[in-house]
Amino acid sequence: MFVEYKGPYGEGGLRSLRTHTAAQLSENLIGQNVRVAGWVEDIRHLGSIAFITVRDASGVVQLILRKDLGGLYEEALQTPRQSVISAYGVVRKSKAKAVKVEVEAREFKVLSYATHPLPIDPTGRTPSSLDLRISSRAIDLRNPSVAAIFKIRHTTLQSMRRTLTAEGFIEVHTPKIIGQAAEGGATLFTVDYFGRQAYLAQSPQLYKEQLTLGLEKVFEISSFFRAEKSNTRRHLSEFVSVDIEAAYYDMEDVMAVCERLVTTCIDDVLEQNKDELNVLKHELEKQRPPFPRLSYKDAIRELQSIGFKIEDGEDLTDSALKALSEIHKGFYFITDWPPLLKPFYIDVEGGCSKSFDLQFGALELASGGRRVSNRRKLEARMIDLGLDPSSFSEHLKVFDWGMPPHSGWGFGLDRFLMILTGKENIREVVLYPRDTVTLTP
Repeated sequence: MFVEYKGPYGEGGLRSLRTHTAAQLSENLIGQNVRVAGWVEDIRHLGSIAFITVRDASGVVQLILRKDLGGLYEEALQTPRQSVISAYGVVRKSKAKAVKVEVEAREFKVLSYATHPLPIDPTGRTPSSLDLRISSRAIDLRNPSVAAIFKIRHTTLQSMRRTLTAEGFIEVHTPKIIGQAAEGGATLFTVDYFGRQAYLAQSPQLYKEQLTLGLEKVFEISSFFRAEKSNTRRHLSEFVSVDIEAAYYDMEDVMAVCERLVTTCIDDVLEQNKDELNVLKHELEKQRPPFPRLSYKDAIRELQSIGFKIEDGEDLTDSALKALSEIHKGFYFITDWPPLLKPFYIDVEGGCSKSFDLQFGALELASGGRRVSNRRKLEARMIDLGLDPSSFSEHLKVFDWGMPPHSGWGFGLDRFLMILTGKENIREVVLYPRDTVTLTP
């Protein structure tokens, strides 16, 4: 009979709600009884038979209900789409091309009714704006193409942790409420910290450098915050950064780590997320190191050669990087930047900073380099950039305790996900994005 679910602790407990996910159903189960659960996506009835498409996080189950089941048939047809149900029945071979097996239902429980009208159509058949989808993100994730993005994100995070751990790095977490600006800039959110002014961290830079003193090789994957009033498709106020710092590594060493991280992630996504890439209709290409290197001076010359107006010493603006991307299509490094264009902690040698940016076309993914490990030189760099060393006394004192030479980088996870999924707006690849206007949900 048709049964409305009354609570989580009925006969059999929670385990009675599902024995198999959609992905676990196969021809090996034909003739066996199973219980499936998920949300109702479609209901079709053809004479004396109803076909109900039920989706869960792993895929789709097709239920068959026959009219001779009496009240179960009629009441199941009235179930609002997107309602959550549990069904019990026998696995049969399917005649449909889209699925190999189906479940002929003998029992049908409504676990939670969906109240219509819903804010968006999670099947995607009726398009909704990105703003509306984000404001309804929980149900937006029932759209397979949206869920695919975050399954790829999961694979990417797992891949990064495995890669960096295999490289000998230790995962750490640094404070997000800080008393001084790591970058020395003004793009910080201020907070009242028990009557004192504090900031939300825009980077783990100073902390991760200090940690090389004893742990030598560290990495962090965490959220950081920048109060930039940037309304673009690639900026967020809260973003996830992947950071490493390694003692006794030079610039080229950490660039190589970055290359291995990127190429391994792409390999893992290609292997583990074939279905998701197909749903997204995105072709992701394997990459192999080394990535091309382009010095800052060569970048300036290339831009000037194509008529772009820029002088040596100027920063590479968005429009400059877009022009460069017409020449350099994939992953490449821009190296040896002018010292005045890089933060105080980047080392300088021969008039150039020992720094790099990793680009994918016009999109900046990572920035890093060799750090200054000598206190006097670091203080001089601060002064050159108009910073007061006394504001960094807590950081500088560590350099009197035997600071090893070290290098590192910060890598934008969210921007990398744009490349992995083929999305052009960074808000698509973040569950609950925060930008200059968005504070909910």
